[in-house]
Amino acid sequence: MLKQRRMIADQVAASLFEAEAAIDAALAKTAGLAGVMPGLRADAGLSALVGQEAVERASEAIALLAQARRAICETHKELDAAKTQIGLGAVMYGGMEKPPPSASLRRSLRAVAS
Repeated sequence: MLKQRRMIADQVAASLFEAEAAIDAALAKTAGLAGVMPGLRADAGLSALVGQEAVERASEAIALLAQARRAICETHKELDAAKTQIGLGAVMYGGMEKPPPSASLRRSLRAVAS
């Protein structure tokens, strides 16, 4: 029974991480779009009136994606609570591991320690 719960939790965690990454990617891409439009308009020598509605819609999309990100973060918190409720409180899922330090950082740390 515990093994089955762990397998289900693994599948839910993988789906959650995919959803988080998708929202983050959409937010970054949309912010990039909103950021590039005014400069390209100016480079083209066009009036600030040209494309204003598009900038506003992209800005609205950013705000909505930020709300979606908040919702998926809240989902993450709720799933963490559910994990404990089903007896998997000691199990950790992703995002907690730190990448190993680079070779140059290790050399620097050794030099400081010496």
